[in-house]
Amino acid sequence: MTSSSQFLRYGIIGVGMMGCEHIRNLKAIDGCAVVAFADTHETSRSNAKRLVGKATSYVDYREMLATEQLDVVVIATPNHMHRSVFEDVIKLDMHVLVEKPLGINVAECQIMIAAKDQHHKPGRVVWVGLEYRYMAPTSRLIDEVNSGTCGEVKMIAIREHRFPFLQKVDNWNRLSKNTGGTLVEKCCHFFDVMTLIAKSRPVSVYASGAQDVNHLDEIYGGLRSDILDNAYVVVDFANGVRGMLDLAMFAEGSKNEQEICVVGSTAKIEAMMPESVVRIGKRESRRDGVVEISVSQASEVVAGFHGGASYLEHRAMQNAIRKGLEPVVTLEDGLLSVAVGQAAHLSIAEKRIVSIDEISR
Repeated sequence: MTSSSQFLRYGIIGVGMMGCEHIRNLKAIDGCAVVAFADTHETSRSNAKRLVGKATSYVDYREMLATEQLDVVVIATPNHMHRSVFEDVIKLDMHVLVEKPLGINVAECQIMIAAKDQHHKPGRVVWVGLEYRYMAPTSRLIDEVNSGTCGEVKMIAIREHRFPFLQKVDNWNRLSKNTGGTLVEKCCHFFDVMTLIAKSRPVSVYASGAQDVNHLDEIYGGLRSDILDNAYVVVDFANGVRGMLDLAMFAEGSKNEQEICVVGSTAKIEAMMPESVVRIGKRESRRDGVVEISVSQASEVVAGFHGGASYLEHRAMQNAIRKGLEPVVTLEDGLLSVAVGQAAHLSIAEKRIVSIDEISR
C-alpha cells in the first residue's frame, strides 16, 4: 500500500462543514484528488459538488465504496456514525482518516481498534483527525517543550473561551447522545494536546460543568438540548503532571479563543490563538525577560477553519502513506482523548473523581 510517488484518490464520507473543509484542503495539495463523496443530505452534496464538480456524488457511502477505486477514505459523518462507517471501511484495502472524536465513548473506540487489528493490512495508515496539534502556536509550543525549554513539565493549563456550537445539519450536535457530550465532541482536541505534552497516560479526572447559557430551550425530536457550555476539568497523569481545561462557550468577547500554558521546572511557555503568539519566560530571567515570538504557517498552507492545521494534517498523513510510516495520530490517541472527556462527564454527573481505568475496562 506504499509508493513514494503514489497519486492518492480520496473518497469523503459526510460532506457537511468538516467534510467540505477536507475537500478544500485536499484540492490545494498536489498528488491527490477527491474523486467521490457520499452524504444522505442533499444540500450537503450540492455544496460539495460546487467545490469539486468532477467528483462522483453518492447518497449511500456503501455504494461509493463498492464502485470507486479509492486509496484514502475520510470519515466526516456525525460523531455517532463514526463507528459503524469505520467498521465498513476498515474491511477494505484503503487508508482511513476518521474525524474526531474517534467514537462517542470508550467502548466504541475499543470496538474500532479491535476492527483495525482484525483487518490488519501491511502499510495501511489509519489516522484520527485531531488536528489541533498542527496549529502554528501549538506546534511551536510543543517543539519548545520537546527541546527542553521549560525543563521538566509539571503543569499544563488550556483555556478555550469561544462562541457556542455552530449550526450543523439537523442540529445533530445539540444532543449528547449524538456527540458524546461537549467534553468529548469539542474538548477531545485539547485532551489530546494535553496528553501529548505530558508524555504520559491520564489516570484520573475531576470536573465541574453545566449548561448555563446556550440552547437552553431547544427541543429536537422531543429531546431537550443537553450540551454543556462551560466546565473546568482537572486531569492527573501517571508521571505526576497535572493538566486543567477551562472551557466557556459564551465568551465571544475574548481576544484569544485558545490559550495553552505549560509550566516546567525552569520556564513557562504560552501559546495564544488566533493572536498567533508564543511567549517564553524563564525563571532566571523573571518577568522582564519574557520573550514574545510571532508564529505563522508557511505561505502555501490553506488556513481553513483551524489555522492551516487540517492542511498540515493531510500532508503529514500523505507522507506516512507514501513512505510506509506509522500514523502520527493513532486510534489509541483518539481513544485516550475520548476517555478523558467521558470521565469528565461522569465526574460532573456524579460529583467525584473518576479513574480512567474504570471506563476503559
